[in-house]
Amino acid sequence: MDRRDDMATKPMMKFSSCRGVAFELKPSPPSPFAVDVCPAEPPPAPAPSTAGRWIWLPLSSSRYSSFSRNVIPAASDGGFGRSRSRASSHFCDLDVVGDDEEDGVSVLDDGHDVEMGVAAAAAAEVGVKPVVKAAAAPARQSRLSVILFDQGLFTVYKRLFMLCVALNAAALAVAAAGHFPYAKRHAAVFSMGNILALTLCRSEAVLRGVFWLAVALLGRPWVPVVAKTGVTAILQSLGGVHSGCGVSSVAWLVYALVQALRHRDAMPPEIVAVASSILGLLALSCMAAFPLVRHLHHNVFERTHRFAGWSALALLWTFVVLSAGYDQQSTSYVPLAGAALARRQDLWLAVAITFFTILPWLTVRRVPVAVTAPSTHASILTFQGGVKAGLLGRISRSPLSEWHAFGIISDGRSTHAMLAGAVGDFTRGLVTDPPSHLWVRGVRFAGLPYLINMYRRATMVATGSGICVFLSLLMQPTPAELSLVWVAKGVEANYGEDIKAAVTGSKNLAGRVVVHDTAVMGRPDVRELAVGAARRWGAEVVVVTSNPEGSRDVVSGCRKAGMPAFGPIWDS
Repeated sequence: MDRRDDMATKPMMKFSSCRGVAFELKPSPPSPFAVDVCPAEPPPAPAPSTAGRWIWLPLSSSRYSSFSRNVIPAASDGGFGRSRSRASSHFCDLDVVGDDEEDGVSVLDDGHDVEMGVAAAAAAEVGVKPVVKAAAAPARQSRLSVILFDQGLFTVYKRLFMLCVALNAAALAVAAAGHFPYAKRHAAVFSMGNILALTLCRSEAVLRGVFWLAVALLGRPWVPVVAKTGVTAILQSLGGVHSGCGVSSVAWLVYALVQALRHRDAMPPEIVAVASSILGLLALSCMAAFPLVRHLHHNVFERTHRFAGWSALALLWTFVVLSAGYDQQSTSYVPLAGAALARRQDLWLAVAITFFTILPWLTVRRVPVAVTAPSTHASILTFQGGVKAGLLGRISRSPLSEWHAFGIISDGRSTHAMLAGAVGDFTRGLVTDPPSHLWVRGVRFAGLPYLINMYRRATMVATGSGICVFLSLLMQPTPAELSLVWVAKGVEANYGEDIKAAVTGSKNLAGRVVVHDTAVMGRPDVRELAVGAARRWGAEVVVVTSNPEGSRDVVSGCRKAGMPAFGPIWDS
């Protein structure tokens, strides 16, 4: 029977689409993210050696302009061969947010199967056999469970959270027992101290300086790798300090209010009312940031966190002014004296909190942007000005509503760009309704890719448009010797000639590159590709940018193989 006729009799199959990469939902037994090969299908024949040359696989499908490239290194250093790894489904990329529609299921018609048949025929010409996809689709592990138990129960993030909560709980217990008089009298100050700490942990300018200092101090050959990986884990997980201090600030403020109500004769009701309002807003922010709420209603979380925080900050200044002007001896308000105000700790804490809160907003600008779409699956946003390698930026159409973070692609000269896979409403709108201007934050923040500069040798693993966070490192000189594994579908067709050229022509990689085009070669086991590449090129660390499941799979696989590995966590 003709292949088209045979496929026409089959029901349409559901695929999960993430950042323009389509794959089946069925995992295979060996891996929670692998796809079964049909039992009747014989194993692929050994591929002939292709060391030292590129493999070009032309496709006649209309979705692919001329060809799709698959570049897989052979066992020898600097050579290239073909991948024969097992199947896996985690091809999504980095920025997965909590909206349900961004993990949607799309139905692909038989045209997709025909296209894959053309790819299979092209691959057969050079002795490569793509993985055959199975039809069944049992339930897979939910993304929410991956978020809640991301990379284990005792991650650095959760340890930092528990450490902050435990230290504050111990101090609070000692104060309540009467053995810490200062804390008992200044419980509101302790609450404000926690708010300042959580603000610093989210300040892009402060973190930029901290990351720079870490690279400057630890990015030396004689520093042990264990010290570098330890600092990397802590810096990546500072969100745990942010969350822990947020919960602790609520606990201290509750204690302060209890103390005020016990001595209500010495505390005016307006101060108690303001403090209670602050407590309510802080509690609302904490509840909105709970993983379940944040995952299912990400936009609600973001807006609640922002506007509740701003309202609490305004009320905090009201609380400070009222507290400074109230005289407990005369039980009345007195004129504020400058010298008395300067000695108040809560005033300086309020100043610091306010400064670091508004600092990123002082750099917000509306700037022109050039949007090009190499395919319907992705867009490339180009801005003026060069940017240092390893940094990320935030953009928005409506700055008071929501912000989106993307990796920055730049050679450090006159322009920089962002690669945005069309996943959610915002990123799809960049393709269907490209803007002429966008709001940006002038302070770019340092993330996990920036810390690669600490190491002598590092392997980078990317799926789909997650490659964008690494491209600046490929285009600009870096102290680290880099190697790359990139798994994507339709490299040229979906991401364009410029992205492909930046990867395959990078001088920083010097041949240490694996580009696996899933449209031609099928779905690989990215974990095996990562471990193999890291071993082949002697990497000190593996850094992965993928979806939560894919990142967790690669990180756990590398760590089981004895290799330090890091990937984006749910609160990166």
